Parts: sequence; structure tokens; C-alpha cells
Amino acid sequence: MSLETLWLALLGLLLAGYFVLGGYDYGAQMLSPFLGSADAGPRPAAGPAAGARAGAGSGSGTGTGPDDRRNAALDAIAPFFLGNEVWLVAFAGVMFGAFPHLEGSLLSGLYPLIVAILAGLVLGNAAIQLRGRSRGPRAARVWNALVVLGGALPAVCWGIVVGLLLHGVPRRADGSFHVGAGEVFGPFALTCGVATALLFAGHGAAFVALRSEPATAVAARRTGATLLAAAGAAGALALLLSLFGAGASMTRTGTSVVLFALIVAALAAGWWYLGRGRDTLAFTATCLATALPVLLIGAGQYPYLLSASAGGGITVDDAVADGATLKVLIGFGVVVVPLILLYQGWSWWAFRGRTGRRHPSYF
Repeated sequence: MSLETLWLALLGLLLAGYFVLGGYDYGAQMLSPFLGSADAGPRPAAGPAAGARAGAGSGSGTGTGPDDRRNAALDAIAPFFLGNEVWLVAFAGVMFGAFPHLEGSLLSGLYPLIVAILAGLVLGNAAIQLRGRSRGPRAARVWNALVVLGGALPAVCWGIVVGLLLHGVPRRADGSFHVGAGEVFGPFALTCGVATALLFAGHGAAFVALRSEPATAVAARRTGATLLAAAGAAGALALLLSLFGAGASMTRTGTSVVLFALIVAALAAGWWYLGRGRDTLAFTATCLATALPVLLIGAGQYPYLLSASAGGGITVDDAVADGATLKVLIGFGVVVVPLILLYQGWSWWAFRGRTGRRHPSYF
């Protein structure tokens, strides 16, 4: 395996990992108003003083005492959501170092969407942590709305990015890439945005079902099954647009068909297992469904990393750094990637099991 192929595989692995881990964060945020309070029983007390504070908060008449602020969907992602962002940082680091020519074209060409994604990340992370400090029900409603927006905005924008990469990005006469409102709000890009948001929401519901107490898990399974069915319908519409020449333009049609079929199978499996209360298998299926679009872009568009809507684009050879740089960067891959995997595995082990009375509220 060449160094170029190795770094390309690592780039795809990091983005797919972020879609899987960040995807359920976005989904839980979007579903927090609907799956938040089904089992908001008393939290484990840290001591008599904590119990006195909790009692004082619940009797203040503001409706924002500690138990009122507890949210089962957000509790499910609480130990993980900031750590999951490391995968996005690592993806950006590999792209900057190993594929510098792709970084310049991709970030400048998709600039409005990248800014919207980052704004949603900052907004959502801040809202999750600050909602517990709200004073009064009105402020709590504002923070809760920002939590939902912070999940929905990046999810939709990531879907639009996927749609544009599958369809091709317009290229100017000087060779630069640029997207305008016509491309962002085109039928295929918007369909991919909606499909991705529904997929991430269904993925988040599967995660909440896996992590929450029984009452919330039942509601999460029912909601997740509905969302996965809707994501499948949106994906079918995207396929229909592609068949009529207004959607994806793939260089490897056979590979793309196989990968799309695998996405459909993963969605169907997630829907099936959620309906039967098999939370671990349902979450495994939704993980595959969220990761496979990255492989669809990479394998279906190969050798292009960024294709132009009029044909051609930036190939792997065009985008990759020189061999000497790739050798220097091997240290990054050998050290940093195992550390990310080690941390992720440790956090999942440390916070394994369902939330509720087993864990305190984090916010």
C-alpha cells in the first residue's frame, strides 16, 4: 500500500468516525425536547448539602430546579460529546498536512457551509453546558432551543456538503471551486441535507435508547424507527434525482450502487432492531449507515477527491503532499490516532451502561 493510499484511508476513517460519533451528538440534541424528561427522576445526591440545594431549587417556583433541568437525551451524550469533536480536529489536521491542495480548494469552495457547521458546533456546545445555569423558564426555553439548533444546523449542512461532493462543485475559469445559493439550495443538495439530518436524528435516538432508562428507551426506539424510515424515503428521493441526471455524478457506478445498497440495508436493519428492542444491534446498524456515505464519496468518486460539476476535478495525486512530507507525518498517525482510539475506548468503558440513577446529571 502506497503512502498516498494510506493517508487517504486515514482521512476517510477520521471523517467517518466523526460522522458516527458526532452524528449521535447532533441527533440527541435535536431530539432533546422530545426525549428529555420521560425518566427525569431524582439524581444521585452528592451529600446532604446537595440534597438541600435540590429541594430549594424545586420549590422555588421557577420551574428550573436541578431535576427540571435534567434531560435524558443530553445525559446520554454528556460524557462523550466534547471528546467526539477530536475526530473532526484530527480530520482537519490530516487534510491540512497530507492533502494541502484539497484543503485550500475545499474550504474556500464550501466556505459558507463550513462556517455554518462551526457556528452550529460552538452554539450547541455552549448551549448544552449553559442551559443548566438559566434563571427562569423563559431563559431555559431559549437555551433548549439553541441546543436543538446547534444539532440541526451542522447536521443539515454536513448533508448538503455530502450532496455537493457527490454531485460536483462548480469550478470557475481560474480553476477555483465555489458554491453559491443556487447550488446550496438545489434539490439534490437539500434532499441530502434533510436525509442526513433525519439519519443523524435516528442515530441519536438509537444511542439514547441504548443509554437511557427503560421509559425513555421505549420512546427513543419508537422515534428512531420513524426517523430512519423517513431518512430512507429521503435517500430514495436522492436516488431518483440521480437517475434523472439531477443528482450524484459518480465515476465508479458499480461501487456506488453496492455502497448505496449497503446504506439502505443498514437503515432497514436499524429500523428492524429498534422495533424489537435490540438496542445494541440497532445502534451498530445506524453507525454503519452514518459511516458509509463517507466511503460512498471516497470510493464512488475515486480518483477524484473534489469533483467539478462540469467534469474533472482534483484527483488524489493533485491534492496529496510530496512523499517526504508524508513520511514526516507518519509520526502523527502512529502516535495521535492510537491515542484517540485509546481515549475513546476508555471513555466508553468508564461511562458504560444506562444513565438515570447510575450517573449524576452533568449539566
